[in-house]
Amino acid sequence: MNSVEDLQQIVAEILSIDAEVEVKAQARLDNLTKPQGSLGKLEWLAARTCAIKKDLAAKVDRKTILTFAGDHGVVAEGVSAFPQEVTPQMVLNFLAGGAGVNVLAKHVGAEVRVIDVGVASEVNGEGLIVKNVRRGTDNMAKGPAMAVTEALAAIKAGMEVARDAIADGAEIIGTGDMGIGNTTPSAALFAALLPAKVEEVTGRGTGINDAALQNKIRVIEKALAVNSDRLGSPLEALAAVGGFEIAAICGAIIEAARCRIPVVVDGFISTAAALVAIRLNDKIKDYCFFSHMSAEQGHRIFFESMGLEPLLHLGLRLGEGTGAALSMGLVEAGLKIMNEMATFGEAGVSESE
Repeated sequence: MNSVEDLQQIVAEILSIDAEVEVKAQARLDNLTKPQGSLGKLEWLAARTCAIKKDLAAKVDRKTILTFAGDHGVVAEGVSAFPQEVTPQMVLNFLAGGAGVNVLAKHVGAEVRVIDVGVASEVNGEGLIVKNVRRGTDNMAKGPAMAVTEALAAIKAGMEVARDAIADGAEIIGTGDMGIGNTTPSAALFAALLPAKVEEVTGRGTGINDAALQNKIRVIEKALAVNSDRLGSPLEALAAVGGFEIAAICGAIIEAARCRIPVVVDGFISTAAALVAIRLNDKIKDYCFFSHMSAEQGHRIFFESMGLEPLLHLGLRLGEGTGAALSMGLVEAGLKIMNEMATFGEAGVSESE
């Protein structure tokens, strides 16, 4: 994929999930030894996964979380409580297995793959997948964060990493992110693509104070004004006010949908990437399980605007893929209910009259 036209062709080829398979899966769920619908979203997760995969015997035993890292020029505007050097430090922590995503991925039996798609400084570590498009974005408050060609390159990188994971046996993909300052471009994308007011979708990120929050809102408003003529399409908006890791997550989601693989979207940053993908082709949203509602206030605005619901509401705001890891376990639980629980006939239990 090397052009806007190539991307348009790829997303246009993504098909709807199989509604007939979903109906058949729900029929089996309705015949299990329980009142119909009594396992709520676990039943929906099972039926939807079958519909995504076009397979009534769908499995998600092989789970892979893709954690993309990138840096942001907009940190120069004082939008984060942490310095930019934390990004490569956390990448090394991921590789060493010491981060939150590593712990929760191990808990649910998922592999974590770490990808440098735009870290500002060189990072070297065993297991790191290097797809660096550029050493961090430009300051979006002064102009576009990326060229459209760079956004395309990051999307392509995300697609390639997802394709490799699927080729290696991944049956479900989770998204994750690392990038100091990345709630700022994410909020800008929500404002541009939902659309929504900047103050409604901008939160405290890593824990900034009131004065810094007001500055962050002003910075995003300035970025949208400076780039106002570059917001006409989802791809242009992504290039203007997005980030390399956001673009790569968008690519991973596109590739998962193209391959009929369910993708568990993590939190605020991953959801901004998913929004770009959905704006490119609305069918993509049916391939996504939104893992949780972030403590970032803009996440709630997204769910309300899109008519979607998160699986969990735990006040998480770490990113990395932590929420995705937890929710992968729920998808697996739903499928185990469908495949391992007895029907009324198999158990010799009388059904309701």
